[in-house]
Amino acid sequence: MRHIGKLKYVIICLIVNACTSDDNAELVLINDTILSQFLSAVVHEEDAVIACAASSEKNTNLVNVYFYPEEGASQFKLYETNESEIEGKDFSRYNFINLETKPLFNGALRFFETTSNAAWFTVVYQVEDVVKVATPIRNKKSNQPSQWVNEVNINQQETGMPLFSWDILSEENNAIFFEVLTTESSDLISGTYTYNNQFQYYKLDNVVLNITPNTPPNLISGNNYIFTVMDVSIDNWVNQVIMTPFTVE
Repeated sequence: MRHIGKLKYVIICLIVNACTSDDNAELVLINDTILSQFLSAVVHEEDAVIACAASSEKNTNLVNVYFYPEEGASQFKLYETNESEIEGKDFSRYNFINLETKPLFNGALRFFETTSNAAWFTVVYQVEDVVKVATPIRNKKSNQPSQWVNEVNINQQETGMPLFSWDILSEENNAIFFEVLTTESSDLISGTYTYNNQFQYYKLDNVVLNITPNTPPNLISGNNYIFTVMDVSIDNWVNQVIMTPFTVE
């Protein structure tokens, strides 16, 4: 039950480039400034977008709000509360912020970049006739900026199936891990979520959510890849980002 509760509230993520979204209008509504008013006029689903946020590696005043755009998603929107808001689920407290999105992992994920001091964010997009809303994300850039490190243990004893493991920054703050494997040119190969601080390519024994777009390819000996892990809290803030390049043996 503990794991089920975590997965209900935690959605993730991970981690950076540039392109613009078209926020012009399939959802043409006059009252889209306040999220609750916007949602009252459309068919919508809550807790339906995988999203999280992390402070930038080089500038902790910047926050990247990452999200996974499912197939057919459009009209990407970011909403935020004021700085002192305590309750994250009250959508009458969220105001629309006019920002463009940027691609992550060559567009497999996307993110908003903001310097906002808002207490909470949420991401909204449209799939066909349904508006989907992310579980609220706590902004902790001031009191708990995301840590960026590169320490990952890689065991390559099993040919073509490296086993990745890493230390947990804080068991108290951690709810789930998001692991991403990409090519050197940032094309997404694998995206998975685990409760454990390890993942083996490509075994799904401990995977609780899989966003890998296609059948994962065999890794090529001698080729370079990049492995990234996001350590995500129950309020969808990224405690730590671990990113390291490696060569398949």
